Amino acid sequence: MSKLVTIYGGSGFVGRYIARRMAKDGWRVRVAVRRPNEAIFVKPYGVVGQVEPILCNIRDDASVRAAMQGADAVVNCVGILAEAGKNTFESIQAEGAGRVARLAAEAGISTMVHISAIGADAAGESEYQRTKAQGETSVLEHMPNAVILRPSIVFGPEDGYFNRFASMARLGPILPIVGADTKFQPVYVNDVAKAAHLAVIGKASPGIYELGGPDVNSFRELMQHMLGVIRRRRVILNIPFFAASIMGSLFDFANTISLGLIPSMITRDQVKNLRNDNVVSDGVKTFADLGMTPVALEAVLPDYLWRFRPSGQYAGIKESAKNLRT
Repeated sequence: MSKLVTIYGGSGFVGRYIARRMAKDGWRVRVAVRRPNEAIFVKPYGVVGQVEPILCNIRDDASVRAAMQGADAVVNCVGILAEAGKNTFESIQAEGAGRVARLAAEAGISTMVHISAIGADAAGESEYQRTKAQGETSVLEHMPNAVILRPSIVFGPEDGYFNRFASMARLGPILPIVGADTKFQPVYVNDVAKAAHLAVIGKASPGIYELGGPDVNSFRELMQHMLGVIRRRRVILNIPFFAASIMGSLFDFANTISLGLIPSMITRDQVKNLRNDNVVSDGVKTFADLGMTPVALEAVLPDYLWRFRPSGQYAGIKESAKNLRT
């Protein structure tokens, strides 16, 4: 019988790409998510019955244990960018990651891959950074042979980064950002999934890998590149950190008193994150240690941001038409 992998958060942005790769490699894939009815789209990744979404709450021992029953490997992709209700940084990124590792060890599962993030730091300024580091520590405590992947900002068709700012660019002549000089090393989602696949099948040695694309750019440079792809001219307005912190506090307050009905455009914790560069460190394991060459941003971005161009899919045709002689 084919081997089975349980992917916690397997319908999320990164998780779905890992699920697709594992299914293509012949594995049975169990996608453990809070809302399996909204994860039906993962089923066609394999043949009938090969990929199945199931109910799981990473905050609950019994739920997590049931999801990994009979599994040969587990992958944890669960993470949040902002807290909501009971889904706090502590409960999801620290306790949740540790719970998966602890129960996997108890079940005798020898293979675990954990998706963390560049910037994980027990002494970090933001709660996001600290809980990411706590999660890594808990994973290694229970599963010392685990593979931990720390990607920089992940891009791809379903990303919440370039899609978000491209959408904002359609609303007016100004594109506001926080931390214009902060550096990032965007990594293609399929490269992260490939790294996770290699780890699951035993082709990556245990340890922590920092995953970044081939280029390092400031936030402002990434936005300029994005604007070029979507053929729009906008003034990039950098909001100072002190002002952004005030805005974040106000958004956090409004979100709290409205019981989540008013979304936070940016949180105070996210502003703290943006103060730090998000690039691969020196002397760490990287894609090179996996025998991989990461895909460049410019090779992928036009494939999914074309819909934000003024003429959408017809932009290329109109540009070509301008070159015709009258």
